[in-house]
Amino acid sequence: MTASAPTVARAELVRWLNEYLGTTRFPDRSMNGLQIEGKPEIRRVAVAVDTNLRTIQDAVDAGADLLITHHGLFWGEPLALVGPHRTRVQEALGANLNLYTSHIPLDAHPEVGNNAMIASALGLQNAQPFGSYRGFKIGVKGDLPIPMSLQDFADRLQRLTGEICLVHGGGPGEVRRVGIISGAASESVVEAAAEELDTFITGEPKHQDFALPFELGVNSVYIGHYESETFGVRALAAKIEETFGLPWQFIHVPTGL
Repeated sequence: MTASAPTVARAELVRWLNEYLGTTRFPDRSMNGLQIEGKPEIRRVAVAVDTNLRTIQDAVDAGADLLITHHGLFWGEPLALVGPHRTRVQEALGANLNLYTSHIPLDAHPEVGNNAMIASALGLQNAQPFGSYRGFKIGVKGDLPIPMSLQDFADRLQRLTGEICLVHGGGPGEVRRVGIISGAASESVVEAAAEELDTFITGEPKHQDFALPFELGVNSVYIGHYESETFGVRALAAKIEETFGLPWQFIHVPTGL
């Protein structure tokens, strides 16, 4: 006899997510947690970086009862249900799809967070919290086990993400001490310099921060906002499977940014 697929009550899984991620711990413009309530029972999970019509439809097509994203639909301000926003919400409600979002909590998580997973993939040693955000450390810093040239380091990141990196080589030609903050944290190269790191990784640059790496003597490597934030949702989904036995699927909708 074939064993039936596991089923987890939505309330139980949401409770576990809130506790595991520390969902209410961080000040955040994102409305973290359950954003749309759908089916009361979860049998399959989908995860994605962004919540948009494509990721919602792909999650539904994959048979998911719960979609977990890093960027949700609600950001702490009233938003009228018109245009694309209405269509996205209507699509999720029509499919009875649950939507759960974790923004800063998933960046900062020490086990499955974006920054922790990038640090792990790079094999950083002596990993420590790094990168201040409203009184919390949400990034990671550490040492490469073997120093490498900046070019080799950028090539390694390119193989890791599958995207070409943008390198602002303001620092030394050899990479030893690295700081990581996923997303759009180019201004945090200032903190990297203050902590005597030679290289800083984030997702995307901001125009006003262009000169900072060169003026501070720190390399900034931009691996793409989207690509820097694929790590956490996938690691979280694997943790859910390990804990509850629920199958999952990553919905890959790259933005090129």
